[in-house]
Amino acid sequence: MRPVLTCRMGAPSLLLTRGLRESRGVAAPHGRALRWAERFAAGVAFAAVAPVLGVTMLAVRALSGRSPLIAHRRMGLNGEPFWIFKIRSMWDQRDPARPQAPAGWIEYLNDTGVPVFKNAPDPRVTSRLAAFCRRYSVDELPQLLQVATGRLCLVGPRPLTPRELDAYYGADCSEVLSVRPGLTGLWQVMGRNRLTYAQRRRLDLFFVRKRSMGLYLRILLRTPGRVLSGRDAW
Repeated sequence: MRPVLTCRMGAPSLLLTRGLRESRGVAAPHGRALRWAERFAAGVAFAAVAPVLGVTMLAVRALSGRSPLIAHRRMGLNGEPFWIFKIRSMWDQRDPARPQAPAGWIEYLNDTGVPVFKNAPDPRVTSRLAAFCRRYSVDELPQLLQVATGRLCLVGPRPLTPRELDAYYGADCSEVLSVRPGLTGLWQVMGRNRLTYAQRRRLDLFFVRKRSMGLYLRILLRTPGRVLSGRDAW
């Protein structure tokens, strides 16, 4: 029997079936052939959405007066730090009296605070375009290029900051970092922003401990519907 994932009363829960009594020795789905298939598919997808990315970046630059891309520091496979790229979706309303932000296309941001929830709506999102990009994950499209270059995989735990790992994962962080972070994962398809970090941690550990090709494919197939619906994203 395969493990069954359910959501009850708006919070994720793991329905323990006979499948969860299996040993942890489940074969990892990220073999060499699959990794190259992911990179090829991500490269094709990035080329397809490149015009949308270009127009969105120009619009964000015009609206914000700042760099259209931001880079956050995250922890990758085996704890190796890297920069993850997103389209900017938060900025202060333009003020002529305010000093002009440095020119450029990418702003690198250091680790920030660790919230318990990502409240909706976030008051820092002041543009309708930015809200649309966040709701439908347009802001994360640059990460397709990072899948194509091998920094991310398509399915895995979403990359976290050092502070998030320290605050909410504790001794389990090394287990989560033993797999390559992904563009999508259980967190995205099981509740995303309405989940607490404690719930997200449980889902990440479930994926790491029970990962298989079947689970990989179920997450991958559920992702487009979730993204296009804008459900649980803000």
